[in-house]
Amino acid sequence: MEVAARDARVVLLTGDLGFMALEPFSDAYPDRFINVGVAEQNMVGVACGLADAGYLPFCYSIATFASMRGYEFIRNAAALHRLPVRIVGVGGGFEYGSAGLSHYGLEDVGLMRIQPNITVVVPADHRQTLTAVRTTWDLPGPVYYRIGKDDRREVPGLEGRFELGRVDVLGSGADLLFLSMGAVSAEVAAAAEKLLARGLRSTLGIVSTVNPPPIDDLVRLLSQFPVAITVEAHQLNGGLGSLACEVVAENAIRCKVVRVSAAGSPSGVTGSENFLNRRHGLDCDSLVATAINANAGSLA
Repeated sequence: MEVAARDARVVLLTGDLGFMALEPFSDAYPDRFINVGVAEQNMVGVACGLADAGYLPFCYSIATFASMRGYEFIRNAAALHRLPVRIVGVGGGFEYGSAGLSHYGLEDVGLMRIQPNITVVVPADHRQTLTAVRTTWDLPGPVYYRIGKDDRREVPGLEGRFELGRVDVLGSGADLLFLSMGAVSAEVAAAAEKLLARGLRSTLGIVSTVNPPPIDDLVRLLSQFPVAITVEAHQLNGGLGSLACEVVAENAIRCKVVRVSAAGSPSGVTGSENFLNRRHGLDCDSLVATAINANAGSLA
């Protein structure tokens, strides 16, 4: 709504969802709102045509559908032609857990970050999302936003800060480094607080820009710690853990990286986001146990 008021090029498209969320836009700008129906490929294709004609389209859908259903169109049109298409994937990880396996957003960041021309932004909470959109909405070329579904969850101390291509650092503990991506950062921040009560001091780096990768910040942080734990509601390969390992390997950094993710093929068991995070070790208590084990291993 804010950027549309400033720029008449802004158009919003959806694949037949966003009810109780998108009505303010469709009511205010009915001639700049397009519901393409359950046809995400067409949504991206229409958006690419609009971008080529001078518009600034935002495509909104659930993360798995926004990133995967129209991926060939995203690659061949938006990325290769550097069109200013904004793909908005809502509810990454297990945020749509009760809707079943098809709604888990576990591959989207990996798919997007291998396209060199796409900016990939993964805010940690709703306040950072607001700052990120205000900062990046008019960037040249395509942008992928993976935004959270919960507009109440916040990461304490983050205060909505966002700077493209930088890591937001919380705390200054010297024992352990956490690196997190997306909405699961709230669980990581809670785990850091519990660990402090046990005498284990940690630093949390929130990686909200995946492409362009914040290489300099990651090199600086990883060089300071013997062990780092990456946490992401994403498949093991292709996301934040892979990025951290690449930085360690390419810069000869003496840091052990422990990757915590939604690893493996999802089972047929479904449930709430909290339930599924616990099953995959992404909840606060599991992260505390992982950190204690990782720190003990580094001391040994």
